[in-house]
Amino acid sequence: MTLPPKVTPRAFERLAEIGAAAQGKALRVAVEGGGCSGFQYDISLDDPAEGDLVLEGDGEKVVVDSVSLPFLANATIDFTEELIGARFVIDNPNATSSCGCGTSFSI
Repeated sequence: MTLPPKVTPRAFERLAEIGAAAQGKALRVAVEGGGCSGFQYDISLDDPAEGDLVLEGDGEKVVVDSVSLPFLANATIDFTEELIGARFVIDNPNATSSCGCGTSFSI
């Protein structure tokens, strides 16, 4: 069964900390061709656009465009703080392999 991506409470909390909604922005998660594994994630603050899937929590928004949506089905969008830094991460069950950087994957 194909489900839309999920966003963790920690990711919404981080968006609130950086004031994304106050700026009128949402976290855009997109998939683009490229990267060392064939596809790569593009994560940015952006304006929601018509046709985007909008995921909301704590007054914040995460948006995914219709082209990227099939690649992110059943994925989880999270925020993590590790020794290498703090960043939004995607746990994508559709990826058959991924790069060590965590932003590049193949299907």
